[in-house]
Amino acid sequence: MKLTSYGAALEVTGSQHLLEVNGKRILLDCGLFQGHRKIAFEKNQEFEYDPASIDAVLLSHAHIDHTGNTPHLVSKGFAGKIYCTEATKKLCEPLLLDSAYIQQQDTEYFNRRVKDTALEMDPIYTEEDVKLALEHFKGLPYDTQYTLYDGVKVTFFEAGHVLGSSMIQLDIVDQEDGKEKRLIFTGDLGRYKLPIIKDPHEPDHADYLLCESTYGNRNHAPIEEGVPELARVINRTVERGGKVIIPSFAFERTQELIYSIHLLFDRGEIPKNLPVFIDSPLATNLTHIFREEIELYDKDIRENFRLDHNPFDPSQLKFTASVEESKELNFLIGPCIIISSSGMCEAGRIRHHLKNNIEDSKNTVAVVGYMAENTLGRKIVDGEKRIKIYDQMYKVNAEVVILESFSAHADRDDLDRFIKGIHGLKKIMLVHGEQNQSEAFAERIKTYSEAEPIVMEPMKPVEL
Repeated sequence: MKLTSYGAALEVTGSQHLLEVNGKRILLDCGLFQGHRKIAFEKNQEFEYDPASIDAVLLSHAHIDHTGNTPHLVSKGFAGKIYCTEATKKLCEPLLLDSAYIQQQDTEYFNRRVKDTALEMDPIYTEEDVKLALEHFKGLPYDTQYTLYDGVKVTFFEAGHVLGSSMIQLDIVDQEDGKEKRLIFTGDLGRYKLPIIKDPHEPDHADYLLCESTYGNRNHAPIEEGVPELARVINRTVERGGKVIIPSFAFERTQELIYSIHLLFDRGEIPKNLPVFIDSPLATNLTHIFREEIELYDKDIRENFRLDHNPFDPSQLKFTASVEESKELNFLIGPCIIISSSGMCEAGRIRHHLKNNIEDSKNTVAVVGYMAENTLGRKIVDGEKRIKIYDQMYKVNAEVVILESFSAHADRDDLDRFIKGIHGLKKIMLVHGEQNQSEAFAERIKTYSEAEPIVMEPMKPVEL
């Protein structure tokens, strides 16, 4: 049994991990690398393995850095099934179609600017490729064991990260030695007591753990501080007469923000007539799916979900559909909240809102999620005073606030708690983390576990 990482090893994006067992090649996640657009395009162009050689794909959740390369995989010869939870399957359709659209827009923009037609690029995949890939998807229920192959069974358990997210448990009878072995892949592990989503499943035992390490050596502010801090940010920006600009992933983070802002309106903790705009057609489509998946919510939100009081639909909320409606937000006078994708500010309408608002000191840019290295969002988080948007430089005069309480990734204490609850571990392979986070996490694991911690390196196989 052998495991090789082809993405999200010593980095936090592009998850692709190949498990070879009993003569089968099983890919755990098939994500796009996300980051600076030029680097991302180059890294996503080719696979470091033969897609036609893959027997099956198991997806942990619908985020594009975990699913976004599946249409490309199919177009290059993959002919097997793509397994995931039923909610992830439903969410992947709008997410993958949006990914194809963004690629088309980016390549058209690039091709207009190059004078040599030999340098022109094609998108990595098209909307037609997405439609073909979706035919390979098979949704499976949570907590139900499914036989992939003789001696290989899979179960999806709640990961507590986003709607439909799962940790993937593989129970294997190794044909070489006849022994039973259990491998668990965390995907992106969520936090305990997050709003909307149920808490992560807590496995009792496993032999091997493939574990994310995004915040392997950092703790977040307590979840309970998130909504009050958001209220403080909104209110002081309103007092200045400014706008709150929130770059947000269209999936999950936007819905969590809508829910949190709804709570603040209900409690009278922010001005009751403050306009809130969701400037992302994708977020609009995904929010409709959230309204349909009530059974996946935690107990508190299920009890509060009523037709006359929808937690994802405060009366002040406005979804912008067309480009024209989005452009009209540039001419708004007075305070408002604008939530727009993408979360890392490398694509989408958020770049226009930053361009038009970041030089005004009355405004606030509120960061509510992880920003990968070399992205525009990371430059803002790192405090750069001048940033480039659409080839022009802009001064960062707006207040920049980092709201870490809204992170949906397990932090250092969450990860330690999770690992300490799993008995029998022999090896813990760390992925989905920048090098400093993964290495510090590995050293800490040695202080409380007998398992061997391994920081996975790109394309360097580990024998299990």
